[in-house]
Amino acid sequence: MLMPKRVKRRKQFRGSMKGKALRGNTITYGEYGIIAAEPCWIKSNQIEAARVAMTRYIKRGGKVWIKIFPDKPVTAKPAETRMGSGKGALEYWVAVVKPGRVMFEIAGVPEEVAKEALRLAMHKLPCKCKIVSRAELEGGDNSEN
Repeated sequence: MLMPKRVKRRKQFRGSMKGKALRGNTITYGEYGIIAAEPCWIKSNQIEAARVAMTRYIKRGGKVWIKIFPDKPVTAKPAETRMGSGKGALEYWVAVVKPGRVMFEIAGVPEEVAKEALRLAMHKLPCKCKIVSRAELEGGDNSEN
C-alpha cells in the first residue's frame, strides 16, 4: 500500500476540504480519467483496490496513472478508552481529495474498455466520481473562460 517513506511530523490536524481542486484537475497523461465530484479522504487501501480492479480488467494492457498520494496520517484511539491521555496512534494514511481532482488516468486501450475499467475502479472509492475524457475536460475549460 502507498504511504510516505518518511515525514516531518508524525501526527497532523484534520484540516478542511472546502473549495474546489485548484491543481491536479486536468488529464495530463492518459486519455480518460476519474474526477472526484465531492470532497473526501481516500485511504491507501482504497487506492490500491481501485488500481487492482482497473489493471485486472484491462488485462495488463494499456497504462494506468495514479494521480493521488496518501500523505496525511489519520490517528485513532483504541476502543473503550477514556477521554484524555493525548492523541491516538497512527491508524492509516489518506489522500485529501477535493471536487474536480483527477484521481486516476488510463490510456492505450479502446474507449469502451477504458470506461468499464474506470467504472469498476469507481466502485472501490468512497466518494461520488465521474468518468471524463481528455477532450471533454479541455472543451469544458475553454467554454468557461
